[in-house]
Amino acid sequence: MGDEGDRAIISKMPETEIIFSVQESPEGGYEARALGYSIFTQAETMDELKQNVREAVHCHFDEGEAPSIIRLHSVKDEVISA
Repeated sequence: MGDEGDRAIISKMPETEIIFSVQESPEGGYEARALGYSIFTQAETMDELKQNVREAVHCHFDEGEAPSIIRLHSVKDEVISA
């Protein structure tokens, strides 16, 4: 196989990891947004958010295409006086 065949195989391989940016919601609870994908979910508790993220990932991808690892990156926005 040449370079083109190798690229075609690689492009069909599922990603092994998906990353979510997690932050506290202004309304309370938490929000999670996938980086590079149009996946968003929210929940009242962190445990509920983890479950919602898993469900959202499995709904977004076709069978066998979902990444095997979901990484949650917590972001805390804090304002301090100058």
